[in-house]
Amino acid sequence: MAVSFTMRTSRLLRLLQILRKSRYPVCGRELAQELGTSLRTLYRDIATLQAEGADIEGEPGVGYVLNQGFFLPPLMFSEEEMFALMLGMKWVSRFGDKPLSEASKQIIAKVKRVVPETVLEAVAAIPNGVGNPAEETFTGEDLGDLREAIRRERKLKIRYKNPAGVASERIIWPIAIGYFPNSRVLVGWCEVSEGFRHFRTDRIQFRVQLQDGFPRRRSDLYIEWQNGQSTR
Repeated sequence: MAVSFTMRTSRLLRLLQILRKSRYPVCGRELAQELGTSLRTLYRDIATLQAEGADIEGEPGVGYVLNQGFFLPPLMFSEEEMFALMLGMKWVSRFGDKPLSEASKQIIAKVKRVVPETVLEAVAAIPNGVGNPAEETFTGEDLGDLREAIRRERKLKIRYKNPAGVASERIIWPIAIGYFPNSRVLVGWCEVSEGFRHFRTDRIQFRVQLQDGFPRRRSDLYIEWQNGQSTR
């Protein structure tokens, strides 16, 4: 069973590589010939990849093309790698915000569909667990807009309440989010303070993404922030 799984995984990876290299549709017969398999098996492999998220377009008699996008093909994991992956996803499901928590569960489900039963059984035989967040409100929090602002390098306008309960409005350049058992922290350059500041997300009363981009690259800001942390 393990040998058969390995052979099929190798064939699926080769199929992806062939499609990635071609800018134009490749006919099924040509793909089957290069893979050394039948057309029927090829169609089944394409359906498998599509079901796993590969954006493959085409049909028999026309050809197939792989559109650009994020796709992680089936992988082979050792027992230790699988244990680390499952434990990590459990942590994210407990301590990540709502979208990340749901995404981690989907990742686990997808991995289980392509990993041999023998590996899954070995991992399941070792008990592992992750504690609960200190604040139950974390489980329903959605930080997707903050991640988008970081990714797009867009400024944020926020109203923030400090530990003393005093609220103030600020323009910040968000560069990272830290996930901790007791809190989630947004890291950014604050125009009011003219320096890097840490903002607990549960104390941000209001936030909106602006059209203004960062005056400097996020990667440079992140390195500068890291260097500042190491000198403390």
